[in-house]
Amino acid sequence: MSYTSKVKEEIFNIDGDINYKKYFLKSFIKYAGRYSDDTLSFTFENPTIARHIYNLIREIYTVKPGILIRIQKRFKTKQIYTLSLRNNLNEILSSCNIVIKNGKLHNDLIDLKTPEEIKSYLKGTFIACGSLTDPKNSYHLELVFSSKKSADFISNMFHEFNINSKVIKRTNKYMVYIKSSEEISDILKIFETNNALFYFEEVRTEKDHINMVNRLNNCEQANQDKTIKTGINQLNDINYLKENDLLTLLDEKTQLIINYREKYPELSYQELAEVVSLESGYRISKSGINHHFIKMRELVEKHKNKNTV
Repeated sequence: MSYTSKVKEEIFNIDGDINYKKYFLKSFIKYAGRYSDDTLSFTFENPTIARHIYNLIREIYTVKPGILIRIQKRFKTKQIYTLSLRNNLNEILSSCNIVIKNGKLHNDLIDLKTPEEIKSYLKGTFIACGSLTDPKNSYHLELVFSSKKSADFISNMFHEFNINSKVIKRTNKYMVYIKSSEEISDILKIFETNNALFYFEEVRTEKDHINMVNRLNNCEQANQDKTIKTGINQLNDINYLKENDLLTLLDEKTQLIINYREKYPELSYQELAEVVSLESGYRISKSGINHHFIKMRELVEKHKNKNTV
């Protein structure tokens, strides 16, 4: 079962009051319904969702939807469930702010007054046209609509909860999408899907940990590369001083540090300071090591500039 299906089934397990069910069903009918030949129909691949919608319609509108089950054998065999409504259709559509004009459905925006009504409406909308990628793959939640007006309306609902959803056009549809892991987590809280939320947070924590380890490893590797490059440059300077008989111009402590650099070219300043302090008895810090190498570099540059004049 896909992650989307798990979230939707968990939404259906929420036992809300009659007002919750009404707004939930209104949004589902508005965004999932297909109208043809005086019939409103809904198509499902998930039998659990089909059964829940069937029971909700019977409870809220006291009508019994028709049921059609067909077998689809393309790619793999699966059952497709279709619910259809003909009785009291005008009354049902009117309650959802939908009117029939010239044989087509026309949606009017519904007035939602409380946060609870908005949450119920968003849940029904997600059931109707939403999908959520498994966080192991990526962070992506989307809802697809046939009109920009509907997409903007739902996007503005998310904005009421400080969720920065975006609207884009895709072929002849409009998509509301969210890619922020934190905002998707907030949406799962709005949906009250605790199991899906725990799974999402567990995966997110694991991915964040892996990313942190990778960043630390990359940083460590970069520091190591920098240390090696610095050591090579300093060995080049030391060779230059030797070739030009310049070492004796440096004080004894600087010459001591140079000897240890030749002996340990791969060590960082901190590591070199510890080795020098331990083996020679000359107590020196990381900054002290740097100071001696600055003196060595200045002597090399001074000699090179003198020879180029």
